[in-house]
Amino acid sequence: MTISGGTGFLDVNTRARAELPQSLRIALATGQLRRPLAATLGPVLDLLVDGDYRVSGPERLPDGRLLTPTDTWPPSDEARVGYYRTAIRTGHRPVAVVLADGERELIIDGHHKIAAYRAEEVAPAVVRISQGQAYSAS
Repeated sequence: MTISGGTGFLDVNTRARAELPQSLRIALATGQLRRPLAATLGPVLDLLVDGDYRVSGPERLPDGRLLTPTDTWPPSDEARVGYYRTAIRTGHRPVAVVLADGERELIIDGHHKIAAYRAEEVAPAVVRISQGQAYSAS
């Protein structure tokens, strides 16, 4: 997909953290993302600098894949991490959002989720926004 008229708040060259609408935060927390992903993630995509992006997922993050936090790491809210750990143990798959620039992947949303997945030794579920060819998963 091509972003034109984005606010440029999120840039892969900075470590900016996005404030997402409550409805999107709930969808990510529960893993209940609606298709098409580009429409669901519209509030995030609107924050990007203009250019071509690919949206994919949710998918399992491969073992050993490094993520760059855009907020305090490890997350300080242990209760929130505990909430996600319980959700993961009971079969739920909360989704984190990462922004990839080819060299690194920035955690846009999901620091507590990623920490919980790692504590539970389960591969995290992520939606990946990548710079490059215009393509949007349905």
